[in-house]
Amino acid sequence: MNFTARPPSMSTRDNVYQTLRDQILLFELPPGASISEKEISQRFNVSRTPVRESFVRLAQEGLLEVYPQRGTFVSLIDLELVEEARFMREQLERAVIRLACAGFPDERLAELGSNLSLQKACIENQDYRTMFELDEAFHRTIFEGCRKNNTWAVIGQINVHLNRSRMLRLAADHHWDHLYEQHFQMAEAIRNKDEERAERLMKDHLSLTIADQALLKEKFPTYFK
Repeated sequence: MNFTARPPSMSTRDNVYQTLRDQILLFELPPGASISEKEISQRFNVSRTPVRESFVRLAQEGLLEVYPQRGTFVSLIDLELVEEARFMREQLERAVIRLACAGFPDERLAELGSNLSLQKACIENQDYRTMFELDEAFHRTIFEGCRKNNTWAVIGQINVHLNRSRMLRLAADHHWDHLYEQHFQMAEAIRNKDEERAERLMKDHLSLTIADQALLKEKFPTYFK
Protein backbone atom coordinates (compact mmCIF):
# COMPACT_ATOMS: atom_id res chain seq x y z
CA MET A 1 0.00 0.00 0.00
CA ASN A 2 1.95 3.02 -1.24
CA PHE A 3 1.26 6.66 -1.80
CA THR A 4 -0.01 7.71 -5.20
CA ALA A 5 2.02 10.58 -6.65
CA ARG A 6 0.78 13.79 -5.05
CA PRO A 7 1.74 17.47 -5.30
CA PRO A 8 4.89 18.20 -3.23
CA SER A 9 2.95 20.81 -1.25
CA MET A 10 0.41 18.26 0.01
CA SER A 11 0.68 17.62 3.75
CA THR A 12 1.27 14.14 5.16
CA ARG A 13 -2.25 14.15 6.60
CA ASP A 14 -3.82 15.09 3.26
CA ASN A 15 -1.67 12.53 1.47
CA VAL A 16 -2.80 9.74 3.80
CA TYR A 17 -6.42 10.86 3.52
CA GLN A 18 -6.42 11.10 -0.28
CA THR A 19 -4.61 7.79 -0.73
CA LEU A 20 -7.01 5.93 1.55
CA ARG A 21 -9.98 7.63 -0.10
CA ASP A 22 -8.77 6.57 -3.54
CA GLN A 23 -8.19 3.01 -2.37
CA ILE A 24 -11.71 2.80 -0.94
CA LEU A 25 -13.24 4.21 -4.11
CA LEU A 26 -11.23 1.81 -6.27
CA PHE A 27 -12.14 -1.16 -4.03
CA GLU A 28 -8.49 -1.80 -3.19
CA LEU A 29 -9.93 -1.46 0.31
CA PRO A 30 -13.28 -3.22 -0.19
CA PRO A 31 -16.45 -2.59 1.82
CA GLY A 32 -16.25 -4.32 5.19
CA ALA A 33 -12.44 -4.44 5.25
CA SER A 34 -10.86 -3.89 8.67
CA ILE A 35 -8.11 -1.29 8.98
CA SER A 36 -6.24 0.12 11.97
CA GLU A 37 -4.27 3.25 12.74
CA LYS A 38 -1.22 1.16 13.64
CA GLU A 39 -1.35 -0.85 10.40
CA ILE A 40 -1.77 2.21 8.17
CA SER A 41 0.91 4.24 9.96
CA GLN A 42 3.37 1.36 9.53
CA ARG A 43 2.55 0.81 5.89
CA PHE A 44 2.79 4.50 5.07
CA ASN A 45 5.75 5.02 7.41
CA VAL A 46 4.11 7.98 9.14
CA SER A 47 3.09 8.77 12.71
CA ARG A 48 -0.36 7.82 13.94
CA THR A 49 -1.56 11.44 14.17
CA PRO A 50 -2.13 12.06 10.42
CA VAL A 51 -3.66 8.59 10.15
CA ARG A 52 -6.06 9.28 13.02
CA GLU A 53 -7.05 12.64 11.47
CA SER A 54 -7.60 10.96 8.11
CA PHE A 55 -9.79 8.29 9.71
CA VAL A 56 -11.94 10.99 11.32
CA ARG A 57 -12.38 12.77 7.99
CA LEU A 58 -13.21 9.56 6.12
CA ALA A 59 -15.69 8.58 8.83
CA GLN A 60 -17.38 11.99 8.50
CA GLU A 61 -17.75 11.35 4.75
CA GLY A 62 -19.31 7.95 5.41
CA LEU A 63 -16.41 5.90 4.06
CA LEU A 64 -15.30 4.44 7.39
CA GLU A 65 -17.28 3.04 10.31
CA VAL A 66 -15.70 3.23 13.75
CA TYR A 67 -16.93 0.77 16.39
CA PRO A 68 -15.55 1.18 19.93
CA GLN A 69 -13.88 -2.01 21.18
CA ARG A 70 -14.30 -3.61 17.74
CA GLY A 71 -12.25 -1.54 15.34
CA THR A 72 -12.52 0.51 12.17
CA PHE A 73 -14.00 -0.84 8.94
CA VAL A 74 -14.56 0.41 5.41
CA SER A 75 -18.26 1.21 5.30
CA LEU A 76 -20.69 -0.90 3.32
CA ILE A 77 -22.41 0.84 0.42
CA ASP A 78 -25.71 2.31 1.61
CA LEU A 79 -28.28 2.04 -1.18
CA GLU A 80 -30.54 4.63 0.45
CA LEU A 81 -27.69 7.15 0.26
CA VAL A 82 -26.95 6.06 -3.31
CA GLU A 83 -30.54 6.82 -4.29
CA GLU A 84 -30.61 10.13 -2.46
CA ALA A 85 -27.45 11.29 -4.24
CA ARG A 86 -28.79 10.06 -7.58
CA PHE A 87 -32.06 11.94 -7.00
CA MET A 88 -30.21 15.16 -6.21
CA ARG A 89 -27.92 14.81 -9.21
CA GLU A 90 -30.84 14.14 -11.52
CA GLN A 91 -32.69 17.29 -10.48
CA LEU A 92 -29.64 19.52 -10.75
CA GLU A 93 -28.18 17.98 -13.89
CA ARG A 94 -31.43 18.14 -15.80
CA ALA A 95 -31.65 21.84 -14.95
CA VAL A 96 -28.02 22.54 -15.82
CA ILE A 97 -28.08 20.79 -19.20
CA ARG A 98 -31.07 22.95 -20.15
CA LEU A 99 -28.96 25.99 -19.28
CA ALA A 100 -26.16 24.59 -21.42
CA CYS A 101 -28.51 24.34 -24.39
CA ALA A 102 -29.43 28.00 -23.93
CA GLY A 103 -25.81 29.08 -24.06
CA PHE A 104 -22.56 27.11 -23.85
CA PRO A 105 -19.02 28.32 -24.63
CA ASP A 106 -17.41 26.89 -27.74
CA GLU A 107 -14.25 25.98 -25.83
CA ARG A 108 -16.28 23.93 -23.35
CA LEU A 109 -18.06 22.16 -26.21
CA ALA A 110 -14.62 21.32 -27.61
CA GLU A 111 -13.68 19.91 -24.18
CA LEU A 112 -16.69 17.62 -24.31
CA GLY A 113 -15.56 16.44 -27.74
CA SER A 114 -12.04 15.69 -26.49
CA ASN A 115 -13.48 13.90 -23.49
CA LEU A 116 -15.60 11.69 -25.75
CA SER A 117 -12.52 10.73 -27.80
CA LEU A 118 -10.77 9.64 -24.62
CA GLN A 119 -13.84 7.67 -23.56
CA LYS A 120 -13.62 5.72 -26.81
CA ALA A 121 -10.02 4.81 -26.03
CA CYS A 122 -11.05 3.65 -22.54
CA ILE A 123 -13.69 1.38 -24.02
CA GLU A 124 -11.07 -0.22 -26.25
CA ASN A 125 -8.61 -0.60 -23.36
CA GLN A 126 -11.27 -1.53 -20.76
CA ASP A 127 -9.78 1.03 -18.39
CA TYR A 128 -12.59 1.44 -15.85
CA ARG A 129 -10.70 3.81 -13.56
CA THR A 130 -10.03 6.34 -16.30
CA MET A 131 -13.53 5.82 -17.68
CA PHE A 132 -14.95 6.81 -14.29
CA GLU A 133 -12.75 9.94 -14.21
CA LEU A 134 -13.80 10.89 -17.74
CA ASP A 135 -17.48 10.36 -16.88
CA GLU A 136 -17.09 12.75 -13.93
CA ALA A 137 -15.14 15.24 -16.04
CA PHE A 138 -17.82 15.20 -18.76
CA HIS A 139 -20.54 16.19 -16.29
CA ARG A 140 -18.30 18.66 -14.48
CA THR A 141 -17.53 20.42 -17.77
CA ILE A 142 -21.25 21.03 -18.35
CA PHE A 143 -21.54 22.67 -14.92
CA GLU A 144 -18.39 24.73 -15.49
CA GLY A 145 -19.63 25.84 -18.89
CA CYS A 146 -22.80 27.12 -17.20
CA ARG A 147 -20.76 28.80 -14.43
CA LYS A 148 -22.23 26.51 -11.79
CA ASN A 149 -18.97 25.38 -10.20
CA ASN A 150 -20.28 25.71 -6.64
CA THR A 151 -23.32 23.58 -7.50
CA TRP A 152 -20.99 20.86 -8.74
CA ALA A 153 -19.01 21.10 -5.49
CA VAL A 154 -22.21 20.59 -3.48
CA ILE A 155 -22.97 17.45 -5.50
CA GLY A 156 -19.51 16.16 -4.67
CA GLN A 157 -20.24 16.35 -0.96
CA ILE A 158 -23.01 13.73 -1.09
CA ASN A 159 -21.68 11.60 -3.94
CA VAL A 160 -19.53 9.18 -1.95
CA HIS A 161 -21.79 6.11 -1.92
CA LEU A 162 -23.10 6.81 -5.43
CA ASN A 163 -19.56 7.04 -6.79
CA ARG A 164 -18.58 3.75 -5.19
CA SER A 165 -21.62 2.13 -6.78
CA ARG A 166 -20.76 3.64 -10.17
CA MET A 167 -17.12 2.54 -9.94
CA LEU A 168 -18.19 -0.99 -9.04
CA ARG A 169 -20.56 -1.06 -12.01
CA LEU A 170 -17.79 -0.05 -14.41
CA ALA A 171 -15.41 -2.63 -12.96
CA ALA A 172 -18.01 -5.42 -13.02
CA ASP A 173 -19.17 -4.92 -16.61
CA HIS A 174 -16.90 -3.52 -19.30
CA HIS A 175 -19.70 -2.96 -21.84
CA TRP A 176 -19.72 0.85 -21.74
CA ASP A 177 -20.83 1.67 -25.27
CA HIS A 178 -24.26 2.80 -24.03
CA LEU A 179 -22.59 5.27 -21.63
CA TYR A 180 -20.50 6.71 -24.43
CA GLU A 181 -23.52 6.95 -26.73
CA GLN A 182 -25.56 8.80 -24.10
CA HIS A 183 -22.71 11.24 -23.48
CA PHE A 184 -22.29 11.75 -27.23
CA GLN A 185 -26.01 12.43 -27.69
CA MET A 186 -26.00 14.90 -24.78
CA ALA A 187 -23.12 16.83 -26.35
CA GLU A 188 -24.98 16.91 -29.66
CA ALA A 189 -28.16 18.16 -27.95
CA ILE A 190 -26.18 20.98 -26.34
CA ARG A 191 -24.61 21.81 -29.71
CA ASN A 192 -28.06 21.88 -31.34
CA LYS A 193 -29.61 23.80 -28.41
CA ASP A 194 -32.25 21.08 -28.05
CA GLU A 195 -33.30 21.54 -24.41
CA GLU A 196 -36.06 18.92 -24.35
CA ARG A 197 -33.88 16.19 -25.84
CA ALA A 198 -30.93 17.09 -23.62
CA GLU A 199 -32.99 16.92 -20.45
CA ARG A 200 -34.56 13.61 -21.47
CA LEU A 201 -31.14 12.13 -22.23
CA MET A 202 -29.80 13.26 -18.87
CA LYS A 203 -32.78 11.77 -17.02
CA ASP A 204 -32.34 8.43 -18.79
CA HIS A 205 -28.59 8.51 -18.19
CA LEU A 206 -28.88 9.04 -14.45
CA SER A 207 -31.66 6.46 -14.17
CA LEU A 208 -29.18 3.74 -15.12
CA THR A 209 -28.00 3.72 -11.51
CA ILE A 210 -31.41 2.46 -10.35
CA ALA A 211 -31.34 -0.49 -12.73
CA ASP A 212 -27.76 -1.32 -11.79
CA GLN A 213 -28.39 -1.76 -8.06
CA ALA A 214 -30.10 -5.16 -8.18
CA LEU A 215 -27.35 -6.53 -10.42
CA LEU A 216 -24.57 -5.25 -8.18
CA LYS A 217 -26.19 -6.43 -4.98
CA GLU A 218 -26.61 -9.90 -6.43
CA LYS A 219 -23.01 -10.04 -7.66
CA PHE A 220 -21.39 -8.42 -4.59
CA PRO A 221 -23.80 -9.14 -1.70
CA THR A 222 -21.20 -8.50 1.03
CA TYR A 223 -20.48 -4.97 -0.25
CA PHE A 224 -23.91 -3.56 0.55
CA LYS A 225 -25.90 -2.78 3.69
